[in-house]
Amino acid sequence: MGPQSGFHGGLRDRGFEGPLSANNSVLSHIARPYASALFDLAGEAGELADVEAGLDQVAQLAGTSDDFASFLRSPVISADDKSATIAAIIKKAGAIGLVANFLSLVARNRRLFALVTMIGEFKRLAAGARGEMRAEITSATPLSAAHKKGLAVALKKKLGNSIALDTRVDPTLIGGLQVKVGSQMIDTSLRTKLTAMKMAMKEVG
Repeated sequence: MGPQSGFHGGLRDRGFEGPLSANNSVLSHIARPYASALFDLAGEAGELADVEAGLDQVAQLAGTSDDFASFLRSPVISADDKSATIAAIIKKAGAIGLVANFLSLVARNRRLFALVTMIGEFKRLAAGARGEMRAEITSATPLSAAHKKGLAVALKKKLGNSIALDTRVDPTLIGGLQVKVGSQMIDTSLRTKLTAMKMAMKEVG
């Protein structure tokens, strides 16, 4: 059995080969079975590190290219066009095996809008297998390597575990950071403070 049939079979066994009815509010619900299937198959093949590295390349592209991020989310672009574009990206990136099959299947199943969440879920599973906790970091501008290192050290002191960071940029964030570790949100953004103040003033009024 080749990697492609193994991956597709892994999803069929979990009942997720066909379309799923969902929207952005349930991205995690959509993403988890795909990430879990890929994680299981990568573990069985002894390719966890390689698959994670391949997914990191895709996540980096989505995080640095507005065009690619919009392409993933667009409901206007047809499934055939998305599949063709993903095939071109796979070829250009030199992706092979499970990563290539995963991307192709997600495109074919019209679930590219949840791809970034799927990658995050996979990385969470991989971090757990390494005994790490994953922190999701959102900042208004890209963090430097020194900032990331300092943040990882600070979180380790606070939480007592080794921390692996997933970072993304949200230009609408007004100062500070949004840090999520598991279900715990450590939010220091000014936007959140302003929103809380507005809600409090409405209640007073």
